[in-house]
Amino acid sequence: MASLSSRARLRFNLSSQNSRVDAISGRLPQRRSDLSAELASEIIGKCYRQIFFHAMSFDRDPFLESQFKSGSITVRDFVRGLLLSERFYNGYVACNNNERIVEQVVGRVLGRPVYGSDEKRSWSIVIAEQGFSGFVDAVLASPEYFERFGNDEIPEQVNRTLPGRPQGEMPIYQRLPRYGESWRERLIRDGLMLSIDAFNKISRPMTVSRLIYEKPKGRLLKLWLLFLIVGGAGSLYLVLLIFSQMFTIR
Repeated sequence: MASLSSRARLRFNLSSQNSRVDAISGRLPQRRSDLSAELASEIIGKCYRQIFFHAMSFDRDPFLESQFKSGSITVRDFVRGLLLSERFYNGYVACNNNERIVEQVVGRVLGRPVYGSDEKRSWSIVIAEQGFSGFVDAVLASPEYFERFGNDEIPEQVNRTLPGRPQGEMPIYQRLPRYGESWRERLIRDGLMLSIDAFNKISRPMTVSRLIYEKPKGRLLKLWLLFLIVGGAGSLYLVLLIFSQMFTIR
Protein backbone atom coordinates (compact mmCIF):
# COMPACT_ATOMS: atom_id res chain seq x y z
CA MET A 1 0.00 0.00 0.00
CA ALA A 2 2.78 2.33 0.88
CA SER A 3 4.58 1.83 -2.42
CA LEU A 4 1.40 2.33 -4.42
CA SER A 5 0.48 5.52 -2.56
CA SER A 6 4.03 6.81 -2.97
CA ARG A 7 3.90 6.35 -6.74
CA ALA A 8 0.48 8.04 -6.92
CA ARG A 9 1.55 11.08 -4.94
CA LEU A 10 2.86 14.25 -6.51
CA ARG A 11 6.47 15.14 -5.72
CA PHE A 12 7.21 18.16 -3.52
CA ASN A 13 10.31 19.96 -2.28
CA LEU A 14 11.54 19.67 1.32
CA SER A 15 11.47 23.40 1.85
CA SER A 16 11.57 23.85 5.65
CA GLN A 17 14.96 23.40 7.34
CA ASN A 18 13.41 23.48 10.79
CA SER A 19 11.51 20.29 9.96
CA ARG A 20 14.54 18.11 9.35
CA VAL A 21 16.21 18.06 12.76
CA ASP A 22 15.87 15.94 15.88
CA ALA A 23 13.39 16.85 18.60
CA ILE A 24 14.87 18.71 21.55
CA SER A 25 12.76 16.90 24.15
CA GLY A 26 13.82 13.64 25.74
CA ARG A 27 11.98 10.50 24.77
CA LEU A 28 10.63 7.79 27.00
CA PRO A 29 12.13 4.30 26.72
CA GLN A 30 9.50 2.48 24.69
CA ARG A 31 10.75 -0.99 23.88
CA ARG A 32 7.87 -3.44 24.23
CA SER A 33 9.78 -5.43 26.85
CA ASP A 34 10.32 -2.29 28.96
CA LEU A 35 6.64 -1.35 29.30
CA SER A 36 5.31 -1.41 32.85
CA ALA A 37 1.69 -0.53 33.61
CA GLU A 38 2.78 2.94 34.77
CA LEU A 39 4.88 3.57 31.68
CA ALA A 40 2.11 2.32 29.38
CA SER A 41 -0.32 4.78 30.97
CA GLU A 42 2.19 7.60 30.53
CA ILE A 43 2.67 6.75 26.85
CA ILE A 44 -1.09 6.63 26.34
CA GLY A 45 -1.44 10.08 27.91
CA LYS A 46 1.31 11.50 25.68
CA CYS A 47 -0.36 10.06 22.58
CA TYR A 48 -3.67 11.68 23.52
CA ARG A 49 -1.95 15.03 24.04
CA GLN A 50 -0.09 14.77 20.74
CA ILE A 51 -3.19 13.95 18.69
CA PHE A 52 -5.93 15.80 20.59
CA PHE A 53 -3.85 18.31 22.63
CA HIS A 54 -5.99 17.23 25.57
CA ALA A 55 -8.60 14.52 25.98
CA MET A 56 -11.58 14.55 28.31
CA SER A 57 -12.60 11.33 30.02
CA PHE A 58 -15.42 10.76 27.51
CA ASP A 59 -12.95 11.15 24.60
CA ARG A 60 -10.81 8.23 25.72
CA ASP A 61 -11.03 4.81 24.10
CA PRO A 62 -10.86 2.11 26.80
CA PHE A 63 -10.74 -0.75 24.27
CA LEU A 64 -7.83 0.79 22.38
CA GLU A 65 -6.00 1.50 25.64
CA SER A 66 -6.57 -2.08 26.80
CA GLN A 67 -5.09 -3.43 23.56
CA PHE A 68 -1.99 -1.30 23.99
CA LYS A 69 -1.50 -2.20 27.66
CA SER A 70 -1.81 -5.90 26.86
CA GLY A 71 0.84 -5.61 24.13
CA SER A 72 -1.54 -6.47 21.30
CA ILE A 73 -0.80 -3.24 19.40
CA THR A 74 2.16 -0.89 19.08
CA VAL A 75 2.33 2.86 19.68
CA ARG A 76 1.94 3.33 15.93
CA ASP A 77 -1.25 1.23 15.97
CA PHE A 78 -2.54 3.21 18.94
CA VAL A 79 -1.93 6.50 17.13
CA ARG A 80 -3.73 5.13 14.06
CA GLY A 81 -6.72 4.22 16.25
CA LEU A 82 -6.88 7.76 17.64
CA LEU A 83 -6.69 9.30 14.17
CA LEU A 84 -9.50 7.09 12.87
CA SER A 85 -11.68 7.62 15.96
CA GLU A 86 -15.03 9.36 15.89
CA ARG A 87 -13.62 12.03 18.20
CA PHE A 88 -10.89 13.00 15.72
CA TYR A 89 -13.24 12.82 12.73
CA ASN A 90 -15.83 15.12 14.29
CA GLY A 91 -13.27 17.51 15.75
CA TYR A 92 -10.79 17.81 12.88
CA VAL A 93 -11.85 16.02 9.69
CA ALA A 94 -15.52 16.91 9.25
CA CYS A 95 -14.93 20.64 9.81
CA ASN A 96 -11.96 21.13 7.46
CA ASN A 97 -11.13 20.87 3.78
CA ASN A 98 -8.56 18.36 2.53
CA GLU A 99 -5.59 20.74 2.59
CA ARG A 100 -6.24 21.76 6.17
CA ILE A 101 -6.69 18.11 7.16
CA VAL A 102 -3.23 17.49 5.71
CA GLU A 103 -1.78 20.29 7.85
CA GLN A 104 -3.43 18.90 10.98
CA VAL A 105 -2.35 15.28 10.47
CA VAL A 106 1.19 15.99 9.23
CA GLY A 107 1.75 18.36 12.16
CA ARG A 108 0.56 15.83 14.73
CA VAL A 109 1.92 12.61 13.22
CA LEU A 110 5.15 13.66 11.51
CA GLY A 111 5.82 16.44 14.04
CA ARG A 112 6.50 19.21 11.54
CA PRO A 113 4.70 21.82 9.42
CA VAL A 114 3.90 20.91 5.83
CA TYR A 115 6.66 21.77 3.38
CA GLY A 116 4.35 24.01 1.39
CA SER A 117 1.39 24.03 -0.99
CA ASP A 118 2.91 21.24 -3.09
CA GLU A 119 2.88 18.80 -0.19
CA LYS A 120 -0.65 19.81 0.79
CA ARG A 121 -1.78 19.23 -2.79
CA SER A 122 0.02 15.90 -2.95
CA TRP A 123 -1.57 14.50 0.20
CA SER A 124 -4.97 16.02 -0.75
CA ILE A 125 -4.96 13.84 -3.85
CA VAL A 126 -4.36 10.79 -1.63
CA ILE A 127 -7.38 11.78 0.51
CA ALA A 128 -9.53 12.25 -2.59
CA GLU A 129 -8.52 8.89 -4.05
CA GLN A 130 -8.19 6.69 -0.95
CA GLY A 131 -10.27 8.47 1.68
CA PHE A 132 -9.12 9.73 5.07
CA SER A 133 -8.22 6.26 6.36
CA GLY A 134 -6.04 5.65 3.30
CA PHE A 135 -4.30 8.97 3.92
CA VAL A 136 -3.65 8.06 7.57
CA ASP A 137 -2.22 4.68 6.58
CA ALA A 138 0.01 6.31 3.95
CA VAL A 139 1.42 8.80 6.46
CA LEU A 140 2.03 6.14 9.10
CA ALA A 141 3.65 3.87 6.50
CA SER A 142 5.90 6.59 5.11
CA PRO A 143 9.70 6.23 5.41
CA GLU A 144 9.78 9.57 7.24
CA TYR A 145 7.55 8.25 10.01
CA PHE A 146 9.45 4.98 10.42
CA GLU A 147 12.86 6.67 10.38
CA ARG A 148 11.77 9.19 12.98
CA PHE A 149 9.48 7.21 15.29
CA GLY A 150 9.39 3.57 14.22
CA ASN A 151 6.67 1.36 15.71
CA ASP A 152 7.14 2.13 19.40
CA GLU A 153 8.02 5.80 19.80
CA ILE A 154 5.49 8.54 20.43
CA PRO A 155 5.15 11.04 17.58
CA GLU A 156 6.39 14.40 18.80
CA GLN A 157 7.17 17.77 17.39
CA VAL A 158 10.47 18.22 15.63
CA ASN A 159 12.18 21.28 17.06
CA ARG A 160 15.23 23.30 16.35
CA THR A 161 16.92 25.74 18.74
CA LEU A 162 17.51 28.97 16.83
CA PRO A 163 19.76 31.90 17.84
CA GLY A 164 17.80 34.56 19.71
CA ARG A 165 14.85 32.27 20.31
CA PRO A 166 14.35 30.46 23.63
CA GLN A 167 12.15 27.76 22.04
CA GLY A 168 11.79 25.87 18.79
CA GLU A 169 8.74 25.74 16.55
CA MET A 170 5.33 26.56 18.01
CA PRO A 171 3.27 23.39 18.68
CA ILE A 172 0.76 22.49 16.00
CA TYR A 173 -2.24 22.87 18.33
CA GLN A 174 -1.21 26.47 19.10
CA ARG A 175 -0.25 27.45 15.57
CA LEU A 176 -3.21 25.82 13.82
CA PRO A 177 -6.71 25.84 15.40
CA ARG A 178 -8.73 22.69 14.77
CA TYR A 179 -11.02 24.41 12.24
CA GLY A 180 -10.60 27.43 9.98
CA GLU A 181 -12.47 30.66 9.38
CA SER A 182 -14.81 29.17 6.75
CA TRP A 183 -16.17 26.61 9.23
CA ARG A 184 -16.51 29.22 11.97
CA GLU A 185 -18.46 31.51 9.63
CA ARG A 186 -20.74 28.61 8.73
CA LEU A 187 -21.45 27.90 12.42
CA ILE A 188 -22.23 31.57 13.00
CA ARG A 189 -24.48 31.70 9.92
CA ASP A 190 -26.39 28.60 11.05
CA GLY A 191 -26.83 30.04 14.54
CA LEU A 192 -24.71 27.33 16.18
CA MET A 193 -22.02 29.73 17.36
CA LEU A 194 -21.88 33.39 18.45
CA SER A 195 -19.71 35.88 16.62
CA ILE A 196 -17.23 37.91 18.65
CA ASP A 197 -19.40 41.04 18.35
CA ALA A 198 -22.52 39.17 19.46
CA PHE A 199 -20.69 37.61 22.40
CA ASN A 200 -19.34 40.99 23.49
CA LYS A 201 -22.83 42.48 23.40
CA ILE A 202 -24.26 39.67 25.50
CA SER A 203 -21.43 39.70 28.01
CA ARG A 204 -21.61 43.48 28.56
CA PRO A 205 -23.79 44.60 31.50
CA MET A 206 -27.24 45.93 30.62
CA THR A 207 -27.54 49.70 31.16
CA VAL A 208 -30.18 52.32 30.40
CA SER A 209 -28.00 53.84 27.68
CA ARG A 210 -27.69 50.46 25.96
CA LEU A 211 -31.46 49.97 26.05
CA ILE A 212 -32.07 53.40 24.54
CA TYR A 213 -29.29 53.85 21.98
CA GLU A 214 -28.40 50.33 20.80
CA LYS A 215 -31.13 49.26 18.40
CA PRO A 216 -31.47 45.44 18.19
CA LYS A 217 -32.50 43.48 15.10
CA GLY A 218 -35.27 41.06 14.21
CA ARG A 219 -37.84 40.19 16.87
CA LEU A 220 -35.88 41.99 19.53
CA LEU A 221 -36.53 45.24 17.63
CA LYS A 222 -40.27 44.94 18.32
CA LEU A 223 -39.63 44.31 22.01
CA TRP A 224 -37.18 47.21 22.06
CA LEU A 225 -39.77 49.59 20.52
CA LEU A 226 -42.47 48.34 22.90
CA PHE A 227 -40.15 48.92 25.84
CA LEU A 228 -39.43 52.49 24.70
CA ILE A 229 -43.13 53.25 24.18
CA VAL A 230 -44.21 51.79 27.51
CA GLY A 231 -41.26 53.30 29.33
CA GLY A 232 -41.78 56.70 27.72
CA ALA A 233 -45.52 56.69 28.47
CA GLY A 234 -44.90 55.59 32.03
CA SER A 235 -42.28 58.29 32.56
CA LEU A 236 -44.60 60.97 31.12
CA TYR A 237 -47.48 59.83 33.33
CA LEU A 238 -45.23 59.90 36.40
CA VAL A 239 -44.02 63.44 35.63
CA LEU A 240 -47.60 64.70 35.11
CA LEU A 241 -48.71 63.02 38.32
CA ILE A 242 -45.93 64.72 40.28
CA PHE A 243 -46.75 68.14 38.83
CA SER A 244 -50.44 67.58 39.49
CA GLN A 245 -49.78 66.79 43.13
CA MET A 246 -47.43 69.75 43.50
CA PHE A 247 -49.82 72.36 42.14
CA THR A 248 -53.11 71.00 43.42
CA ILE A 249 -54.72 73.44 45.91
CA ARG A 250 -56.03 71.66 48.98
